[in-house]
Amino acid sequence: MDIELLYFTGCPNWTTAQEHLTEALATLGRSEQEVKLHAVETSEEAGTLHFPGSPTIHIDGHDPFPAASETFGLTCRVYSTPGGLAGAPTVKQLAQALTHTP
Repeated sequence: MDIELLYFTGCPNWTTAQEHLTEALATLGRSEQEVKLHAVETSEEAGTLHFPGSPTIHIDGHDPFPAASETFGLTCRVYSTPGGLAGAPTVKQLAQALTHTP
């Protein structure tokens, strides 16, 4: 499984996403799984990567939480969670995405 966390340093939510992802992997018994960090540094790169905002998680090249809009750039992303809108998916949402990837 290939897991990539795309982010830009101006958004504080990527570290929360990284922590949640680490915890989700541990919950699934996959603590050894590598997560590649990819810093998106320019608006041009964001457009090329179709980066909807930070943080974005790709599992085997797919975004398990597809963005509703086609806007790409160096912005903070918002996720719908059971507790309301948040800057990162919950541990449970990530664990589900990791077990239900096509």
